Amino acid sequence: MFKETYNVIGVMSGTSLDGIDLAHIHFSVSEDKWSFTILETETVSYDDLWLNKLKVAVDFSEHELAILNKNYTVLLASIIKTFIEKYDLKNLDAVCSHGHTILHQPQNGFTLQIGNLPEIAQILNQTVVCDFRVQDVELGGQGAPLVPIGDRILFAEYDYCLNLGGFSNVSFEQNGSRIAFDISPVNTVLNFYANQLGLNYDDKGKISKSGQLNVALLKELNQLEYYRKSFPKSLGFEFVKTIVLPLMERYQIPTEVKMHTFTEHIAVQTSLALPHKNGKLLVTGGGAYNQFLIERIQFHLPELTIVIPNAKMLEYKEALIFALLGVLKLRNEINVLSSVTGAKHDHCSGVIY
Repeated sequence: MFKETYNVIGVMSGTSLDGIDLAHIHFSVSEDKWSFTILETETVSYDDLWLNKLKVAVDFSEHELAILNKNYTVLLASIIKTFIEKYDLKNLDAVCSHGHTILHQPQNGFTLQIGNLPEIAQILNQTVVCDFRVQDVELGGQGAPLVPIGDRILFAEYDYCLNLGGFSNVSFEQNGSRIAFDISPVNTVLNFYANQLGLNYDDKGKISKSGQLNVALLKELNQLEYYRKSFPKSLGFEFVKTIVLPLMERYQIPTEVKMHTFTEHIAVQTSLALPHKNGKLLVTGGGAYNQFLIERIQFHLPELTIVIPNAKMLEYKEALIFALLGVLKLRNEINVLSSVTGAKHDHCSGVIY
C-alpha cells in the first residue's frame, strides 16, 4: 500500500551556476491527484573556487572528474546536512537530488551529473534518490529534459511550461503525449557577458535593453543547425562553449549589443518553439526576472498570457519537480517520459541509496 503523504527535500544545481537550490516539500496524493506545499527554501551560492572549477570541468580528464565528483558529493552532502539542521527537519522520506551536470553528450551515450555517489547517503544518514539522467541515456534517450512529467502532474492548467535557466526548455501536451525539449541557451550566455562587465548577471535585463540589435549576428544565431532539429533534443554547455560563444566572439561589437541581440534570439526561438501561439504560459527559472527578455517574448507572442508565479515557485520549481521524481522512484512509478527524451520506453529512473 502506497503512502498518501511524503516529506522530502528536492535539491537542484543548474547550468547557470547560480548555486544549489534546496526546497523542503510536502506532497499529498489521493486518487492519482497530486498536491504540494513548498516549505523552507534556500539557495546556497558557490564560492569562487567552486565556481571556477565547475566552469572549466568540461575539459577535465577522467581522473580529474573522478576527484571532482568525490569532492562535490562531500560538498553537496554538507550543504544538505546544514539545511536539515537549520530548519530542524524530521522524519524525511528522502532527499531527492539532481546533482550538477558536467558533461551531457547523449549522442555519444553519455551524461555525467556529479554529486551522486553513494557516500552522500552515508554522510546524511538519509535515504537519497539521485542520478536521474543516466538510465534514460542508456535507453537511447536524451536524458533531458526530465521536468515535463512534473509539469503534467502538477501544472496541468497551463498550456505551456517554460523554464528560463542556463538553457530554456518548454513542455506541453500534443495529441495525448507530453512533448518537451530544450529551446536555446539563456543565462549560460547572458551571464558570460555580464561577467565580462564585472557583474554576476544582468539585473532585470537592463544592460541588454540598453544595447542595440545586430541584425547580422541575430541572423547567424537563428540559423544554427540545432534549431532545425526536431524534438526530442537537448543542449549542454558544450554547445555554448564550442558553437555559440565562438560565433558571437567573431563580432567586434560592444558587450551590451551582444546581450541585446542574444536576448532577441532567445525570444525569437521561444516563439518558434510553441506550436500554438495562444493560451497560458507558465514561466519559471532565474530568467523570469529578466524583464527585457519577458517583454521580447511577449512581443513575439502577443496572444499568449504569460504567468510569472510567486518567487518560491519561480526559483524552486526544478527542485520541487526533482523532489517529485524522487517520490515517484520510491513508489516505483514512471518518472521519465519517452515522448520527451526519445528513450525506448517510459521508465522509472534514478538510484536509491
